[in-house]
Amino acid sequence: MSESLNVQIREQTGSLRVKRMRQAGNIPAMLYGHGEENVMLSVSAKELGRIIDHGSYIVELKGGANESALIKEVQWDAFGIGVVHVDFTRVDPNEKVEVTLPLVFKGEAAGTRQGGEVNTYQQEISILCPAIAVPDKIEVKISSLEVGQAIVASDVVLPEGAELAEAGTTPIVSCAEKAQEEDEDTAAAE
Repeated sequence: MSESLNVQIREQTGSLRVKRMRQAGNIPAMLYGHGEENVMLSVSAKELGRIIDHGSYIVELKGGANESALIKEVQWDAFGIGVVHVDFTRVDPNEKVEVTLPLVFKGEAAGTRQGGEVNTYQQEISILCPAIAVPDKIEVKISSLEVGQAIVASDVVLPEGAELAEAGTTPIVSCAEKAQEEDEDTAAAE
């Protein structure tokens, strides 16, 4: 589900003018794609922050531009706290878009009750899915994971109409035997 974002056409360029815009609570943005002309925009930092916090990818731009867009790239300040620029790309609601989503691991691996430990290799996964059906996250159920088993990208259950945008053999999570720690006395004796 997409959220609405109010935007204004931006005619100001130059670092000093953009700095003043940010001080006034607005963020410079760019809208491009689908063979149409690029449009310089300005968005409220507060509204954009709310949408980013919700994990939205698709937004309905209102005001200076009235169309659906994918949040393509967000540029943060040096401390990773404030947004300094955002890029939007035009999308058709039915076209497939590539997005990178967080993985959420659900359950307790059966192998942990047998002395194993869970090792995660990826926290995100890239998928292709219709723009109107981009989920917030992908859940990975690990409850049936035994010692010596692994879940790879192709084992992850994706939403209907979605497909992997990365290699299916990419390891996601595994359950392995805990490494045995040697006693200092044993090590000294050897």
